[in-house]
Amino acid sequence: MSKQLFVFDLDFTLWDAGGLWCDCTTPPYRRVNGYVKDAQNRIIQLYPDVWDIIRLLRQKGRQIAIASRTEQPGWARQILELFELRQWFDYEEIFPDRKIFHLQNIQQKSGIPYSQMVFFDDEHRNIADVSSMGITSEWVQQGISRQLVEKYL
Repeated sequence: MSKQLFVFDLDFTLWDAGGLWCDCTTPPYRRVNGYVKDAQNRIIQLYPDVWDIIRLLRQKGRQIAIASRTEQPGWARQILELFELRQWFDYEEIFPDRKIFHLQNIQQKSGIPYSQMVFFDDEHRNIADVSSMGITSEWVQQGISRQLVEKYL
């Protein structure tokens, strides 16, 4: 069951942008007390286990990727930078299209077979698409948790 590459969606998987997708927030963004705020003072926050998960995966020698479908890829990257999170990911696919294209790109760049990947996302349509590729997919209901990740180590 052990996987080599862990792929995460952003909105409602790694972070909550005040109940919105990040492309519905309003730049410019700024870092405030461990959160990111947009121009409307909406708080964007990482789910509590995110840093613990990243440390765990790095400690175990696993690769980590982002697969995010957003209409504003630059905004998502800015938020990742403000959280000082971006540099921890080996692969980053952030653009407005189906997740199968994100995962195909990650597979081509990494050389890791689909059978050695696990994908985490909050949307059923993405889970269905990616599962059809032979990738283990986990539906995230209330943000990523260490428990969801640990079962694939």
